[in-house]
Amino acid sequence: MEIEAIKDYCLSLPHATTDIQWENDLLFRVGGKIFAGVGLDGASAGHLSFKCSPEEFSELIEREGIVPAPYTARYHWVMVERFDSLSAGEVRRLLRDSYEMVFAKLPNKVKASLKRGE
Repeated sequence: MEIEAIKDYCLSLPHATTDIQWENDLLFRVGGKIFAGVGLDGASAGHLSFKCSPEEFSELIEREGIVPAPYTARYHWVMVERFDSLSAGEVRRLLRDSYEMVFAKLPNKVKASLKRGE
């Protein structure tokens, strides 16, 4: 799955936004919280990172081309170094799961404001 396809999918999720942070990371957020990121250049160019469940984290890091994400692995984030490590369907499912986990942890006030369209 290419970066443009990832961007299109992430932005198709309700209330998802994107921005660039740390000069070269394209981040996807819901309610201001990051649920995925893609490195645009430098050492992390083309690497996709996202949150997953503890069980999925353990399974994914056993695959070739998927490693614990730097700085965030303790929160069960992985980094996909090679896009051929996952099928497009798996990427979409994992991104959706990450989005849902992050959305679920948002404060109720933020969730309510998103639902009202603020």
